[in-house]
Amino acid sequence: MNKKIKRPLLEYYLGLSYPIQIYPEARGGYTVTIKDLPGCISQGETKQEALEMIEDARIGWLEVAYAHNDPIPEPQPEPSYSGKLLLRMPKSLHQRLAESASREGVSLNQYVNVLLGEANTIYLRQ
Repeated sequence: MNKKIKRPLLEYYLGLSYPIQIYPEARGGYTVTIKDLPGCISQGETKQEALEMIEDARIGWLEVAYAHNDPIPEPQPEPSYSGKLLLRMPKSLHQRLAESASREGVSLNQYVNVLLGEANTIYLRQ
């Protein structure tokens, strides 16, 4: 016996609110993605343009997936972050970081936060 599962109408998927991620590009403009829709990505010179472009890309992605009877994922909730991180490191690195923090007159947590923030900023510029 073949049971066909009834899928929602395209309008259902078009009405869903998918979280987007927007990233500034080093040479200007913005890239925007919808991680729940693999390959759904766009760009714009301004944030507003990028947001408009991703909306067009989202609609196109959903229409094509629906027409081809491909699975369409539902939006996943945004993860929450506690701000806490347990980190294991070599004792020698722990010592060097603690000594550097002491020289700067700040806590080890504050010192590591600054280092991570600076490293992340440099990474995002690449």
